[in-house]
This record gives sequence, C-alpha cells and structure tokens, in this order.
Amino acid sequence: DIEGKSIVDLCAAPGGKTMQLIAAGAHVTAIDRSKKRLKTLHRNLYRTHQKAEVITAKAEAWKPVELVDGILLDAPCSATGTLRRNPDIMFQKGPEDITSLTSLQDTLIDAAVDMVKPGGLIVYCTCSLQDEEGPARIAAALSRNLPIEIVPIEKGELPDLSHAITPEGTLRTLPGYWAEHGGMDGFYAARLRKLPA
Repeated sequence: DIEGKSIVDLCAAPGGKTMQLIAAGAHVTAIDRSKKRLKTLHRNLYRTHQKAEVITAKAEAWKPVELVDGILLDAPCSATGTLRRNPDIMFQKGPEDITSLTSLQDTLIDAAVDMVKPGGLIVYCTCSLQDEEGPARIAAALSRNLPIEIVPIEKGELPDLSHAITPEGTLRTLPGYWAEHGGMDGFYAARLRKLPA
C-alpha cells in the first residue's frame, strides 16, 4: 500500500507509471533527464487532472531534500523485451550498448538506495530479456554489499502471473506469456528493501 507515501519515479517520462502511482495515492516526484520527454509527462498529468512534482535532472545525480518511502526505478535498458512490437531493436543494439547500460543501471541502483529511508522499498525493473540487465544487476548490487534485501513477490500478489515469479521472488515475464491475449512484453522486476544502517 503506497497511499500517502513519498515515492520517487526515476527515469519517469513519459509518465504512465507516475500516473499509476498518483492514482494509488502516492505523493510522487517524477525525475527524468529529458526535457522533451517530460513535456509529454506534463501533458499527461494535465489531461488526467493529476499532480506530481516534476524535475528535470539526471536520476543518478539528483538527491531528495529528505529520504523517501519508495523508489520506482524503471531503468534505461536495451528494450529487448519489446522485440515483438519493435523488431528494429535487433539491429539497433549491440554488446557495447549492454555494457554501457548495465554500468548506468548499477549507478542508478546505488543512487536509489541513497534516496530511500531505511525500511523503504525500491522496485527495479527493465523491459529487457537480457539477464545482464535483470537478475545480474540485483546480484551485483548485493555483491557490492549495498544495504538491501530482496522482498519476494508472493503468488497472491500476481495471481494471473504466478508462473512468472522466479525462485528468488522476482518477476520475469516472457513474450510467449498470455499468447491467447496476443502475448506480452519481456519484463524483469525486483522489489528491494533498504536495511537499517
């Protein structure tokens, strides 16, 4: 339950998840480095009569005035999970892109941990099929001794997608899921809790 909680949506534009967080009752600060993409977020907020604090900044460099209750980090990624809708991605991304993206993802995870209160939650997600951009990033964060732990996703939280919950308690969807509904994007998500100092 995030009603009344302070949530930072890092890499927020164009704002779909920002609006979902607001609709759930959160006080949202939306951060994105792209002024152009944030214009779309502003238009979406106006259209839906919702309010958020919107800040143009590099997510890895920005700091909140006070530590927040939660972070949504939908990290920049290769987007290979969207291949069924965007087949050109196969020809636009190479191994060097994955290397630079995983470095940025690590930096963003470190920044998110610094922004959240002890006991607060961080949701890290990517629309990538690459393990390097999903479970490997969480394993790397844990190996760096960041003060975090995985909070396993319970089957009851996602009754229609319980088969997508990994043994570690993270979420991994694949394009073949829900084929009867036209399929879905490949997606990875992990819920983390910041441990007390």
